[in-house]
Amino acid sequence: MKPFLLSLVLIISAVAQSPPEGFRALFNGVDLTGWDGNPGLWSVEDGAMIGKTKDAKQLGYNEFLIWRGGVLKNFELRVKVKVTGSNNSGIQYRSNELSDHGKWVVGGYQCDIHPKAENNAMVYEERGRGIIALNGQGVVIDPEKKRWLTTERDTVNVPISDWHDYTIVAQGNRLTHKIDGKVTGELLDFDENARSLEGLLAFQIHRGPAMTVQIKDVFLKELPEGGVVSFAKSAIPSDAQIIENKAPPRRARAASRRRRPAEVGPAIGENKATPVERISTPEGFQVELLYSVPGLEQGSWANLCSDEKGRIYASDQYGSLYRFNPPAPGQTLKK
Repeated sequence: MKPFLLSLVLIISAVAQSPPEGFRALFNGVDLTGWDGNPGLWSVEDGAMIGKTKDAKQLGYNEFLIWRGGVLKNFELRVKVKVTGSNNSGIQYRSNELSDHGKWVVGGYQCDIHPKAENNAMVYEERGRGIIALNGQGVVIDPEKKRWLTTERDTVNVPISDWHDYTIVAQGNRLTHKIDGKVTGELLDFDENARSLEGLLAFQIHRGPAMTVQIKDVFLKELPEGGVVSFAKSAIPSDAQIIENKAPPRRARAASRRRRPAEVGPAIGENKATPVERISTPEGFQVELLYSVPGLEQGSWANLCSDEKGRIYASDQYGSLYRFNPPAPGQTLKK
């Protein structure tokens, strides 16, 4: 028996990685201890949790493998995932168990794992608000439930049929998703009635076409409590645009940035530059507010330079060019 036990220990050690500093492992690499799901769907093979369906008729609804080790509040989660088959999966967090909808059903924030690039690692809400921030988007949801597109970056495009590292960082009402260390989606959620600041962790097996999801190296670091940002202290950028319920294709979104939108920046109906008190400066430097750019008329001033006469040039996001003399210290720039 001793040689067999030694071989088993060596195999497990070769498969399971040690948690990074400050993290702890939620999966032991051997069995589903601490996890709760349909035994007909979930198992452990070669050091990975595996969820598998055989055909489109097997499931009547999305089911989940739920971690029973506690409730997540502020945290950083790192996990390796791969999905095969023509379907998708997801990582649920700060979620609620919805037993009225069926066994092993949860709803709440999800880091989607999807073959379509713009949906992969997006911020989604299962059985809730649906798509919130696509891969490549930074989004603010204001207290009136409007979604504002505040930042855009290149989509992180990877094949989900390979192993990839998915990271979720939740601090207060700010959420960040990453693939292989690259940010995919960001959310600042001011909708107090719909958002969640704590809840369950779970992995999704999706109804529909046959699929297999494999999960390993599930590492969690709990972060300090707090971090909820108030809407009153968070200026929505003047060039932010309202996101319609159905997001347009990426090409259409890119084209829209070249047009002056009908409605922009703060939802409260006025333009505000970043407050001086929110800007950090090195010792000996001072910040003054010269001008609050009217987003609807002038967009976001993206570039600044000066000429030999000391005049300043600015270009906005819609292609216009402005030239002005800087005001004297302590004075503001007239429109």
